[in-house]
Amino acid sequence: MTTTPKVFYTATATATGDGRNGHVATDDGLLDLDLATPKPFTKAKRTNPEQLFAAGYAACFNSAIGQAAKQLKVRVDDSTVTGKVGIGALGLTGGFGLAVTLEVHLVGVDDETARRVADKAHEVCPYSHATRGNIPVEVTVTTS
Repeated sequence: MTTTPKVFYTATATATGDGRNGHVATDDGLLDLDLATPKPFTKAKRTNPEQLFAAGYAACFNSAIGQAAKQLKVRVDDSTVTGKVGIGALGLTGGFGLAVTLEVHLVGVDDETARRVADKAHEVCPYSHATRGNIPVEVTVTTS
């Protein structure tokens, strides 16, 4: 069963043109980009939806790291999250699908604590809620 959140903020963006080779802009004008289909082995001249999703998921998950650390009463000196979003053919089922890797780096905690914080963040992150059971998401953790 899906639970509807009590929404306190709504982001609004509109895509125009030829989809992946079109344009996307938010209603407040803060994001206003031409898009391009990702092409492996060539240097991109415009961003693509997978990059936007990777950036959004990484930022959201990094916020969830702070919330998770607070809930677990753990002090994390610093954190970074690198989001990697892959797209590819689904094979026998047809169409395309996504796969995500989140590379979490935490400073000031041991490996076991870092894993607990990352696992808790994965429980509370809204992007993780949205993707859970829909696409594979791998969370790796390193420390220093």
